[in-house]
Amino acid sequence: MTHQDTTPDAAAANAATTDSATGPATADGSTTAAPAVPPASQNPARWGRVDEDGTVYVTTPDGGERAVGSWQAGEAAEGLALYARKFDDLRTEAELLEKRLSSGSGDPKQALSSAEHLRDGLAEAAVVGDLAALGARLDHVVGRAKTAVDNAKVEKDRARADAVARKEALVTEAEEIAAEATHWKTAGDRLRAILDEWKTVRGVDRKTDEQLWRRFSKARDAFSRRRGSHFAELDRQRAAAKTRKQELVEEAEGLIDSTNWADTANRYKQLMAEWKAAGRAPKDSDDALWQRFRTAQDTFFSRRSEAFSERDAEFAENAKLKEELLAEAERLDPAADLQGAQQALQRIQGRWDEIGKVPRERMRELEGRLRAVADSVRDAADARWRRTDPEAQARVDQFRERVEQFQAQADKARAGGDERRAKKAEEQAQQWREWLAAAEQALASR
Repeated sequence: MTHQDTTPDAAAANAATTDSATGPATADGSTTAAPAVPPASQNPARWGRVDEDGTVYVTTPDGGERAVGSWQAGEAAEGLALYARKFDDLRTEAELLEKRLSSGSGDPKQALSSAEHLRDGLAEAAVVGDLAALGARLDHVVGRAKTAVDNAKVEKDRARADAVARKEALVTEAEEIAAEATHWKTAGDRLRAILDEWKTVRGVDRKTDEQLWRRFSKARDAFSRRRGSHFAELDRQRAAAKTRKQELVEEAEGLIDSTNWADTANRYKQLMAEWKAAGRAPKDSDDALWQRFRTAQDTFFSRRSEAFSERDAEFAENAKLKEELLAEAERLDPAADLQGAQQALQRIQGRWDEIGKVPRERMRELEGRLRAVADSVRDAADARWRRTDPEAQARVDQFRERVEQFQAQADKARAGGDERRAKKAEEQAQQWREWLAAAEQALASR
């Protein structure tokens, strides 16, 4: 009875497909069908024999025989089965190499070396099986391995080109930041992020990587120098601002006791404008100087407010007198006696000026009331004058009548469905309406 091998490798070989149908595209791009290799352990006698003295022979591809070993331990069939299993082991190795190539796992160079080693040693291999079929299968594996090696080289070159492109893009961005950026914190953070990303890019050849790194380092150094110069200039500006603000504070403190209220108040406003124009001093100095400046300013305006309050108290009596005059003025009736109202208003205005100033918070109210009386007297005089010009009034009435006539024509035409005539009449009405407005304006302004 022929011994059947049940080892995992032999089982894998037995389970492997032996047809030559073309399969799907593999990781190395091959779609050529692999030559079938029948398992030798299923029928060892088909591929070899054991002679009477125990010598084991395998049938060679040219039809001859080659001694592959000796079997003295038992029945000849068992010896033949042993060498058949060794053949199936080689067959399994070839198939495993091909599967790794198909899946893209492993190193294509190592697969190529293993396949060539198996193929080149097949002529001396101590096995019994279909040597021609296994040789063809190994040639197929070698061919696929070479293709995989070529593809891997192409992929490596592509990956290298991509890596170079990424680093060149990072370098270009860094150079732009070094030349143009003014948002210093954001730019500095971005350069650090570029460095972190740089470290993740692999596959660039040493020479190119060194060249790109020198450019990147140069860009970072240029940015650091420009940022340092900026802040050094900023420090100089702040020092100058501190000196200028110290001068402004000293002047502000010197004006605290002034009683020239108007001029000093204007000067404080100017000092505030000069303070803003001076720029920022170092923060600790700026805050302290600002506190001194505000204290001096507040002290002066507080004194001025107290002085104005005292003066306003003196003006309170003037306000009472002007209220009495207003009561008299507001009783005037220009519609009943225009001339009398005009004369009385003149006397009131003269006495108003003689009384003098009132508290600031009362000025607008009192002046507004007197102005209202004066306006009513003037309006009454204007109305009387306009009423004495019958010719101008007649012209206004004539224009108004024409407006009404054309508007009536427009309404009638539209009611009759004649939109064209309605539009024309409205245009004429609008023209007369404009002349009416001009005539009314001329009459009112006389």
